[in-house]
Amino acid sequence: MHTLVLYLVLGNITMMKKDKTLDFHIKWVWHAISRMYNIYAAAEDMTMSIGYVLLNIDIEKGTPATKIGPQIGMEARSLTRMLKSLEEKGWIYRETDPNDKRFVNVFLTDIGKEKRNFARAGVLEFNDRVMKTVTKEELDTFLSVIEKINTIIDSETHEPISATNFQ
Repeated sequence: MHTLVLYLVLGNITMMKKDKTLDFHIKWVWHAISRMYNIYAAAEDMTMSIGYVLLNIDIEKGTPATKIGPQIGMEARSLTRMLKSLEEKGWIYRETDPNDKRFVNVFLTDIGKEKRNFARAGVLEFNDRVMKTVTKEELDTFLSVIEKINTIIDSETHEPISATNFQ
């Protein structure tokens, strides 16, 4: 049985099946990707989120802790807990920036680099599988649409969605 979603469009209530909404399909595929990556990552005592954090730490120069969260859409509190956990596991270490003591840089340990390489291999394998199935034209169209959706979301972040926005 399909769940119906109510929409207020131009002052009229419209009923729509959830599988006809864009957000349903985006969330559905994101959950599938998340499950796939979490199954893959579990073999190395990781999660998808840990993999994304490790992938966003520069191997050579480290990365300021304040830049990691925004790059992957993670809240500061969650990132702080994750960095503490990764530090306890010995996958990362933190150093105060010598030029500005207010900033902390995050660096990968040798085992952290191994875990990062494992995460990177999983991402590359998934991308390769998609590229073998989806044409370049289809992928370009998909990326263009996703970019436009993101632009809409960014503009709505400054102006909340309401019934008056649709009029």
